[in-house]
Amino acid sequence: MLRELSIRNFAIINDLSVTFQEGLTMLTGETGAGKSIIINAVNLLLGSRASPDLIRTSEDTAELEALFEVPPDSQAGMVARAQGFDVSEGLLVRRIIQRNSRHRIYINGRLATVQMLSAINEHLASISGQHAHQSLLKPEQHLLVIDQFGDLIELRGRVSACYQQMLPLLRKLADLKRQHIQQAEHRELLEFQCREIQQAQVAPEEDRKLEQERQRLKHAERLYETVGKCVDRLYGAEGAVVEYVTEVGRELQALSSIDSSLSVVAERVQEASFQLEDIANDLRSYLHSVVFDSDRLETIETRLDVLQRLKRKYDGSLESVLAHGKAAEQELKRISFLPEQIAETEEKLDQLYKKLCKLCHELSEKRREAAERLSERVQQELASLGMSGTRFEVKFKPSPVDEGADPYLVLDNSGIEATGIDRVDFLIAPNVGEDLRPLAQIASGGELSRIILALKAILATKGSVETLIFDEVDAGIGGGVAEVVGRKLQVLARYHQVICITHLPQIAQFGKHHFKIAKRVYRGRTRTTMTPLHGEKRVKEMARMLGGVKITKKTLDHAREMMAGRGNREP
Repeated sequence: MLRELSIRNFAIINDLSVTFQEGLTMLTGETGAGKSIIINAVNLLLGSRASPDLIRTSEDTAELEALFEVPPDSQAGMVARAQGFDVSEGLLVRRIIQRNSRHRIYINGRLATVQMLSAINEHLASISGQHAHQSLLKPEQHLLVIDQFGDLIELRGRVSACYQQMLPLLRKLADLKRQHIQQAEHRELLEFQCREIQQAQVAPEEDRKLEQERQRLKHAERLYETVGKCVDRLYGAEGAVVEYVTEVGRELQALSSIDSSLSVVAERVQEASFQLEDIANDLRSYLHSVVFDSDRLETIETRLDVLQRLKRKYDGSLESVLAHGKAAEQELKRISFLPEQIAETEEKLDQLYKKLCKLCHELSEKRREAAERLSERVQQELASLGMSGTRFEVKFKPSPVDEGADPYLVLDNSGIEATGIDRVDFLIAPNVGEDLRPLAQIASGGELSRIILALKAILATKGSVETLIFDEVDAGIGGGVAEVVGRKLQVLARYHQVICITHLPQIAQFGKHHFKIAKRVYRGRTRTTMTPLHGEKRVKEMARMLGGVKITKKTLDHAREMMAGRGNREP
């Protein structure tokens, strides 16, 4: 529900703020007073395109603000929350229009886009008129009207849920089939890689160990000769290092009787002698381990060549070779199950497809029944609104089937969508003898507003839009028909906030609230004002609408009579 509207520097409006209430609100005033400007401002706040031409002369920017009260469980509330907006304290929409065309939109103080604004406000408010921002004129909305009227929303939801279940399965099946087509060549490669790695019998760090052994075999003669010399120098030859160290230890030990501090050094020298003997023994053992085996060296060289080739092929290390082999085995196992997975997925899709077809057929049949009833109701409503003889029909056509469409998304030569298999258009012939035309092609603003009023009245308890604004609803009508229009607006206001611009007192009398829009010149500039009317002020405005510029006692009495008697005419 629209709670507050603020307009600054917009067209001939300098600074205007107004608070709206629930129920039926009437906006009246002389032609050219600025009623259409207010409608344009609301349109912009609903997401219409902005133009710098709308900025008040001599000003650089225009600012528009609207505060909406949004029920949390409403469609608008759910869309707003999905976009990250908290609507617990309302939805504040602010739009700034600049002459440099760098316009800005804020929702609850956060910078937003036109797309975000339109998505929320599509379910929040609508304007009916010749140049209206009106969802009911969109063919894609006509199917929703049928479903709302026929109480088919729950069935439509079941169709959508089944359809949404199928989509991921269809993507999965397409992916599995694509893999299946590619798998022959891929499988052959994987089998070769697995076989190559398995036959190589690669062990972790095998290359490092073989490289060490290769170095020992390749330099065995040098190792044996050099280590043998070292053993002789340490222990075996005359004048070996061990002999000299042992002699040094004995001499120091002898001197320790003279200087006891040398005994510690003598013991360390003796320990060094023992260690050198151990080293010599270790080297003798090493000499026994040195192998002279050219065949083994050739075997190692060949094995290292094999491992090096594998490493070059599979990312440079034996670890990566082993990891690739394991991954190839797992991939082989996975693709070996592809035919089974395809069959399982197709079975699930077959079951869902049968269910979806049954639901689509049921929904389509019930839609056609609802469409016939709706056509009759609309024609009855329009007759009471001064459009007797108007023909209204709902034209059904199949949803288009795209070239190459998945067979699971086709039924009876119709494409299956989240809304079923139907597309509909509302066709109307306002005058006898005219051909039926799409609703959006109706040229008369008055006819269009009454058609939409009829639809709104029929869907009053089922529509999701909170605020309805009617412009030019009284074009081309008068007298008794105008009073019928007023009554219907009054009924509609039981379920929605309704704001109506009218020139007819027969309609204005039914308003729970009444504002007068006027323009006046102040300091050489034209300004538009919007004043709430109560009591005698409202009676005078009604009298002006009845009698024109000159208000007589008779017109005032007539206005008072209309205001006093409207309660007796309330439905």
